[in-house]
Amino acid sequence: MASDDIWQQFGIASWRAYRLRLLIVVYGCVALLVMTAGLWWTGAITPHIRWSVDTFFSHADVDQKGVLYSDVVIEVENEGWVTFTLTGISADIPGLRFLPPDKGRNEHATLTARFGGTKVLTRRVVITDCAAVPHEPRPIRFTYQTWLGTGSAEVIWSSGQLNGPSRSLPIAWQRGLASKICNEAVSPEWF
Repeated sequence: MASDDIWQQFGIASWRAYRLRLLIVVYGCVALLVMTAGLWWTGAITPHIRWSVDTFFSHADVDQKGVLYSDVVIEVENEGWVTFTLTGISADIPGLRFLPPDKGRNEHATLTARFGGTKVLTRRVVITDCAAVPHEPRPIRFTYQTWLGTGSAEVIWSSGQLNGPSRSLPIAWQRGLASKICNEAVSPEWF
C-alpha cells in the first residue's frame, strides 16, 4: 500500500484539494475586487462626459399658450470607456426651467453615447421671469444610466463674457440666455 492510498483512505487528499480550491476562489475574488477598485479609482468604468451648450443660435419664441421659450442645443461627448444613456435634465434656477421632451416636436427622452461618441440634444427652456434669473452660474443636473446602474451629475456650464467699452465682465450662461431671449421678445424687430 502506497502513502497516497493511506491519505486517500482517511480523506486527507480530498480535504487538501477542497482547501486548495477554496483558496483559489478566495484569491480570485480578492484579485477581481482589487482590479475593479483600481479601474473605478482611475475612472475607467465610470462615465466621463463633456457637456457644452451654445446659446448663440438660441432665439426667442412663444408657444400657443403665450409662454416665452427657447430651444437650447446641448452637446454631449463621451470621453470615457463606458457607454451611458442620458435619461433626464433638470435645473433649480429661478425664472428658468427645462421642459420635458415633446414627442410632437421629435424630442427624444433619452440619448445614448458610446465610447468617443458625440451626441446633440435639444431641449426647450422656458423663461418664466426675466428679472429673476440669477447672475451667478447655477448647475444643471443630468441623470444617466450605465451598465453599473444609474447616477447623476451636476454641471455648471462655462460662462460667457459681456463686452463693454472699457472692460469685459463674466456673465452666467443662464443670465446670458435669459437676457438674449427677453431682449428679443420685446424688440420691435422681433415682431
